[in-house]
Amino acid sequence: MPAKKDKSEYIIQAVSHALDLLEQFHDDVDELGVTELSKRLKLHKNNVFRLLATLESRGYIEQNKATENYRLGLKSLELGQTFIKQMGLLRQAKLTLEHLVEECNETAYVAIFKENHVVYLDVVETDMTVRVVSRVGSRLPAYCTAAGKVHLAHMSDEELESVLPKELRTFTPSTHSSREGLKKELAEVYENGYAMDNEELDPGVRCIAAPIRDYTRRIVGAISLSGPSMRFTDERMTDELTPLVIDAAATLSTRLGYRH
Repeated sequence: MPAKKDKSEYIIQAVSHALDLLEQFHDDVDELGVTELSKRLKLHKNNVFRLLATLESRGYIEQNKATENYRLGLKSLELGQTFIKQMGLLRQAKLTLEHLVEECNETAYVAIFKENHVVYLDVVETDMTVRVVSRVGSRLPAYCTAAGKVHLAHMSDEELESVLPKELRTFTPSTHSSREGLKKELAEVYENGYAMDNEELDPGVRCIAAPIRDYTRRIVGAISLSGPSMRFTDERMTDELTPLVIDAAATLSTRLGYRH
């Protein structure tokens, strides 16, 4: 039986060059000219022009008539959106949540911000006897949940005014009752990259959350850990749980196309 060929032997050079060209448009690079692309790809200008013409005919590249430079076309955006839709936040999140729970054996959630509330979409639970009641499907106030604070911390003052209730209802003695105190904490959340809920919604329950970003760098959700205060001590939250949540959120963000 003949040996199976390595996949690298089947690579079509022209297709590879076309993909190399598309990949030049990343981060802050919006437009590139033929000369610059020729330098980057180490290809003759005629070859670059033929690649651009082909990609432009299919809508993956378009030319800015004012500058005569090239940029990504709508077809490239459609592909990215299709990937995000197909793979989805939940599908990508499941493995991350499972790994997070394996690391610390506490309950992990993925949550989004919707209609001024936090909505918990999925959970992987701890096997500990004492655990937090599942919040999946619940719509909870954003200002007293770790996942909610993650979203609020990245809003402008105008956005905050529109999404926060006129009066902050206090659920426990630890709930923020003033906007000033809340905004001060949100500034720290923004700076630190994570948020905490210190028995602010439910007595005896503490949470940690970090933001999930997608390929547009927009925050699309949060990963959080929840558990009883007796296990979520200050020391454990600082030394173990917070770094785990931050790493999990970063991993999921990368899977969704986020690049630093």
